[in-house]
Amino acid sequence: MDIGKENEGEIERLGSNSLVSSALLREDIVDLKDFIQGLKNEQDQVEELKFLLACLQLCYYISDAEMSCISYEVHDLVQSLFHQSSGDDMMVKLTDHVVPCLLENITSFKISDHHHSAAMNEDQLDELLDVLLVNLHNLPKVRAELISPSITQYELLKNVFGNLRDFHRLKVNGCVHEFETIEYVLPQFQLMAERVGHFCFVLLSYHIDKTDEVNSMLVHLLLKIIPVSLDAMHLCCTNLKASKSEEVGFFIKHLLEASPDILRESLLHLQEHMVINALTPRASTCNIHVMIEFLLIILTDGLKAVIRHDKLFVLLARVIQLTKEVFVFFRNLEENMNEASGSNLNLLENIELLKVDLKNDFLKARADSSQLPFPMSDGPLFMTLLLTNLKDLAYSNAYSVSLIKEEIKQVKQDLEIIRSLFAYAEQELHKDLWTRVLDVAHEAEHVFNSILARDNGLVQLFFMLPDTVEKIKLVKKEVQEKLPKSSSIIVANAPKNPVERNSSSTVGKIIVGYEEETEWIIRKLTSGPAELDVISIVGMPGIGKTTLAYRLYNHKSIVDHYDVCAWCTVDQERNEKKLLQKIFNQVKGLEERSSENDIDDDVADKLRRRLCGQRYLIVLDDMWDTATLDELMRPFPEFHKGSRVILTTEESWELSEKKVFGEGRCPDELEDVEKRIARKCDGLPLVVDLIGGVISRKEKKEALWAEVLNDLSSSIFKDEEKVLKVIQLSYDHLSDHVKPCLVYLATYPKDKDIRMSELKDLWISQGLEMRSAEEVVDELISSSLVIPFDDSIFKIHDLVHDFCYIKSRKEKLFHFIGSSKPPYSSSSLDLMPRGVIIRGDTDLFDFDECFAPFDPEMKNPYVKHLLSLKVDDLDLCGIKLPDSLLNEIGMLVHLKYLKIMMKAKVLPPSFSNLCNLETLMVNNGDLSCMMLSPCFFSLAMLRVVQMNLDAVFDPVITVLNEDLRLENLTTLHNLYLPGSEDMEDIFKRFPNLKNLQVCIREQIPEKIRFPRLDVLNELEQLIFSNSSRNPFAEYTHGFPLSLKILKLQGLTVTSDTLSRLPNLEELTLEHGIIEEGKEWNMEDHVAFQNLKSLKLSCLVFSKWNMEDHVIFQDLKYLKLEFLNFSEWKVDAEKSFSVLEKLFICGCDKLMEIPDSFGDIASLKFINVRYNPQLKESLFKIKEYVEEINGEDKLDVEFYDWGY
Repeated sequence: MDIGKENEGEIERLGSNSLVSSALLREDIVDLKDFIQGLKNEQDQVEELKFLLACLQLCYYISDAEMSCISYEVHDLVQSLFHQSSGDDMMVKLTDHVVPCLLENITSFKISDHHHSAAMNEDQLDELLDVLLVNLHNLPKVRAELISPSITQYELLKNVFGNLRDFHRLKVNGCVHEFETIEYVLPQFQLMAERVGHFCFVLLSYHIDKTDEVNSMLVHLLLKIIPVSLDAMHLCCTNLKASKSEEVGFFIKHLLEASPDILRESLLHLQEHMVINALTPRASTCNIHVMIEFLLIILTDGLKAVIRHDKLFVLLARVIQLTKEVFVFFRNLEENMNEASGSNLNLLENIELLKVDLKNDFLKARADSSQLPFPMSDGPLFMTLLLTNLKDLAYSNAYSVSLIKEEIKQVKQDLEIIRSLFAYAEQELHKDLWTRVLDVAHEAEHVFNSILARDNGLVQLFFMLPDTVEKIKLVKKEVQEKLPKSSSIIVANAPKNPVERNSSSTVGKIIVGYEEETEWIIRKLTSGPAELDVISIVGMPGIGKTTLAYRLYNHKSIVDHYDVCAWCTVDQERNEKKLLQKIFNQVKGLEERSSENDIDDDVADKLRRRLCGQRYLIVLDDMWDTATLDELMRPFPEFHKGSRVILTTEESWELSEKKVFGEGRCPDELEDVEKRIARKCDGLPLVVDLIGGVISRKEKKEALWAEVLNDLSSSIFKDEEKVLKVIQLSYDHLSDHVKPCLVYLATYPKDKDIRMSELKDLWISQGLEMRSAEEVVDELISSSLVIPFDDSIFKIHDLVHDFCYIKSRKEKLFHFIGSSKPPYSSSSLDLMPRGVIIRGDTDLFDFDECFAPFDPEMKNPYVKHLLSLKVDDLDLCGIKLPDSLLNEIGMLVHLKYLKIMMKAKVLPPSFSNLCNLETLMVNNGDLSCMMLSPCFFSLAMLRVVQMNLDAVFDPVITVLNEDLRLENLTTLHNLYLPGSEDMEDIFKRFPNLKNLQVCIREQIPEKIRFPRLDVLNELEQLIFSNSSRNPFAEYTHGFPLSLKILKLQGLTVTSDTLSRLPNLEELTLEHGIIEEGKEWNMEDHVAFQNLKSLKLSCLVFSKWNMEDHVIFQDLKYLKLEFLNFSEWKVDAEKSFSVLEKLFICGCDKLMEIPDSFGDIASLKFINVRYNPQLKESLFKIKEYVEEINGEDKLDVEFYDWGY
């Protein structure tokens, strides 16, 4: 090895000890080797000594002839081992002194990779190969933190290099007499050994200390060494196959077992490297991806099970040769495009020849496809989901799809025609035909998924796929011939009126007789929305409705919760004023109570004024008539205090009528059939609600309503199981695209609030098609399957949840796992759900390589076909998901939705295989940032990315191809960026972002450089914060005009910048400086036209001047927290003309609330906290409002320290 210039292999000594000579080091190696051979101690001592020996040998081989890179201190320690009195003493010294000293000594030196070694003889090379394997075996034990994230590539390196060592050993042992046949391979072995030796030395010496650098070294090392290994493997399958040597025969047998795995991992490695490095897309790169996918299908199958025995070696040799050609082609593609174009044609020809031979000669007899009957019960639901999936695949850019894209498009087109014809036909009349349609459709799904997941893919690709495509063509022809002749169904139009979510009087009804329902009513009465809410208790006479209501009325938690309570028994009373007088008497109390017969003509107005500002509970017992109910409800004011009205009623008719017609009345021609429907409901409110939802969506025709009546039976509502049949009826009347949306609500736990934003992400992540999530929710509400609450929050009744859960299991949409070893039955081996949801706690879960659903003992074939994997509600404290599990997840090529918790600091490279992934949610549980490596950009279908903590980009992305973008990404949360120039244009890679949360974490240059956000023309929601060493830096690039919601933290801003956002609806400013901390003076041109909510917290500005200007013409919510301004000049009636709520907290320098807030007609509520100096002006405004309005319409709250 040349020693000289520092950049050409100079070894530098950083310690105080002088270096031993190579000759002396060689003596230590020989002595230690002899010592180990004579040692008969425990195995762990021998293994430790072997590692020490391998380290010394590695140092010897990377040193020159005169000087080694270890010190005399290490030499003395090694020699002292030979004189230990006992094995225990030796083990202590070895563990605590010798090996640490050696590793520290190696760390103190560095060696360049630019060196040239003299040619080694056969024995030297053999020894070096052995040494390197020992080092590769032990390195994960001493450098686990560096190797663990790349363990898959590392294991591949060990296997490939092990093959080289074994092949070379055949030559050394004289087993290979055909030397001329392998002569061209052997010279590459020393070069490969030196490269692996350099990699081992770099790891041992900590010359690289970042996981991404280790991964980069591994990637390039494998690209060099794999082709050499492939040459050796090819020789074994061809030239050496006829060898009579027993040792060669054993090696070839081992190779036959191991080579498919090695070849597969090699191709996956190349595929990941190509995706990550993102060569400019062109026909040649597309071809190489398709070739790789085809080879992977071959190698993933158990070859012995599907390939004729006499053809195994022939096939393996050709696959090895093709794999090598793929690697060579890729290398040429990177280095010389002209040369690559020629080899591309040859490679394509060879692939096509192999396809022909596989089908005609290599594969065993074809499999029988008759054992794939449709395994579900809901054919329309299955067809909707299948066609949605086929549409995604037809437009997918995934290379795995390219092999079968034409077949996918053909099947999709044929099934769409079939479904359209059945939509207008009576399925019962063509039950057998519909069954055959479902059978072949299910078979097509299974074939496509199996090929894409490489699950028995060869047989599926060459035999099953052509047969299935032909079957679907034939059944389509039969459907076209039979259905038009008998089709006579008329499709009724859905109602045109939109759903009014807050007007349904049926929301909140319960079934009498269940303790859990009683508790549910108490929760409804003491929590929930602030608006006035009506709860109906409905049932047959004598079942105890009034008793239940009375018990609730007198319950301590209810009495303590409400300011005013009143009870009114309605019965047959038709005089609404008399009933109101009853209520008013109770509201006034005993001292002011008058006779019920002494009715005040203004009782409704007086009752409304008395209830103003109060949280009240009114019980209307035995309500018979909706008209009476409407009259009684009119005086009940709404002041967002959480007031409630309880109704008890016997008859379902009026409630059903209100559900269907709202404020209108039922036409005479429909009254009879609707009353009959209502009687069939047996007074059960959930049933009334659901059936009302069904008929409300039908045309107002007696014949259509009679169909619903015929589906009902008075005996079906005697238990919960029977009520589910009514839910099924409601489900049957939903639009086809809405049905799966309802069923997927079972993924939420019972009683959990469901937010509109979550629903949208859930449905889209499952590939469900819809015009808008809002329209879907409207249909579900109108069908009474979803209950609306405030702020776009929804819930579903427990029985509806049960229905969705049962349906999801029955139709195999998703599967819940509650422990790491679920009790799968033999029948569950056929289970192929679209998704898996794992819930539980750390007492139940053991995150290891056998973690369900990846336990090899379970042999669950559905795992490869998963579309959704959600590991939810798990406490991961002290638990680390192993890399083997992450790599298993990385093989789920169909996966669209992934929510997982892990401690890895970087997304594993195997995740680049998730070409269909749309939603990625990661909880990195060790409180560290998640590194988004370049493989992140290979996930072209990503729509939503959310990190629980923080995510940072690998700096290497700045040198990636500028055309590398994630066009579909709309949501990116918890991204941290350095304030550096190279990240200034990072968001050009995400042109369609709509929702972004980003923080500037650190400052590299003197002056912080913010990323440009103005390039995001689709952005609607932005949370932008600055936590760098340059706080309160000013953002000067400008914001996208499309913004609707904006939250800024730690920045200096001006009102001029913010007012240029015409679509802004919500603005939050925190921990920043306004107008350099001086007066915030809003001029005439500063107008926030659409702003509805403004929150200011911990801001620095001295005065706020908006006097005589109309600034916030649509603002309804204003919150001021911990501001240091002392003067507020404002004509509130002009500046906040429609304001409804004002919150002030911790504004110590503000001496009073401007009087003009009392002139805002829309103002409903003022809350003041921890500002005692504002108490006087607060109540002064309240008195003023009451004086000018003649009633107490302004609700105020005041809190101070200690209250």
